[in-house]
Amino acid sequence: METLASIFARGGSKGLPGKNLLPLMGKPLLVWAIEQAQAVKDINRVIVSTDSPAIAEMARKHGAEVPFLRPAELSMDTSAEWLAWRHALEWIRKETGKLPDAMVVVPTTSPLRLPSDIEAALERFAEGNAEAVLTVTPARRNPCFNMVQKNCDGTVRLILPLDATVSRRQDAPEFYDISTLAYVVAPSFVLSSAGLFAGRVRVVEVPAERAVDIDNLTDFEFAEFLMQRRQNKT
Repeated sequence: METLASIFARGGSKGLPGKNLLPLMGKPLLVWAIEQAQAVKDINRVIVSTDSPAIAEMARKHGAEVPFLRPAELSMDTSAEWLAWRHALEWIRKETGKLPDAMVVVPTTSPLRLPSDIEAALERFAEGNAEAVLTVTPARRNPCFNMVQKNCDGTVRLILPLDATVSRRQDAPEFYDISTLAYVVAPSFVLSSAGLFAGRVRVVEVPAERAVDIDNLTDFEFAEFLMQRRQNKT
């Protein structure tokens, strides 16, 4: 299976300015993602989609390709990343005359992932019967028991109320949080569909300690603490 790894890294970030180049344990988040993708033997090519010359320079320095700079209209806070995925695939098809069999998206915001997590997602995709594979962790909150939303009058209600006969969380349906360790997608599906859940989506479960998604300074500091603990153990 010909597999393309893509890392989507905008220059702007409101939650944590300059996030993609912030050094975690001395290594920029972007570089963690590049090296983790490079460590997967089934990945044939690693590219970075960015609008930032600084990010492009860092990516090339660490062995990733930056064959284009992402257009400004696909690099705003309000831009759908799905469209950036589509743009990258359209560029690859124009450049090579074909599409890869799979594209694995490796977000910079999950530096605690292991290459084996990416491999597991690719293996699940290769089994077939899915246009996309996500990594997930068991949800910390259950919408049947401890997640509420407001009514118009200011009162609240459970998001997913269960039948009155179900009184224990253990008897409720299982829910999962989507992690950002890796997404594996069929390129033709991305080019022809409006979004990820327009097709058949399968999942690979990963441990919560590897699924920290960095969106703000608290997330960053927590990820650094966990990475330090991991390195101390090894």
